[in-house]
Amino acid sequence: MSTVKIMGLDLSLTSTGVCVSGRPFVITSKNKGVKRLVEISERVLNTVSLENPHAIMLEGYSFGSKFSRAHSIGELGGVVKTLLYKNGFTVIEVPPACRAKFATGKGNASKTEVMLSITEFAKIEFLGVGVDDLYDAWVLEQMGLAKLGLSKYKWSSIQLSSLDKIDWSPLVESLSQKVVSDGS
Repeated sequence: MSTVKIMGLDLSLTSTGVCVSGRPFVITSKNKGVKRLVEISERVLNTVSLENPHAIMLEGYSFGSKFSRAHSIGELGGVVKTLLYKNGFTVIEVPPACRAKFATGKGNASKTEVMLSITEFAKIEFLGVGVDDLYDAWVLEQMGLAKLGLSKYKWSSIQLSSLDKIDWSPLVESLSQKVVSDGS
């Protein structure tokens, strides 16, 4: 089988974080309403189609979101997940607490704590628009790589325990189909 590629995807209406092959970037839009949903989802699909990852690690919903923001991000999530599904891509949903625990060792860590922990642990620093989304996307990608034993970092047993609360069956199925289609 060829090299496994995992993509981290942290959906946001202002700066969707994407990370693949350790390279994070954001997708932004100046549009509002439905136009923004269409633009972001199409740009996500174009990126995923270009990169063709074996799986997309997508941060699930935060049930602590305030007011209509939860509805708006839910709309974006629904549109993106539908597009990815219709185009045959594998999505693994990651609860926000699992992402935080993987990054810091504690599930209730703030975005700032995640950024500081990763900067110290991995000796990397991301800057610019949507910096917290860059870190989240990077962490999501690392979670998929760690699950497969492909991360170049040594994660603690506490951090790795966050992987136990994720449904990995779509990834297992995707990789099994890839092995069969490759004739391996």
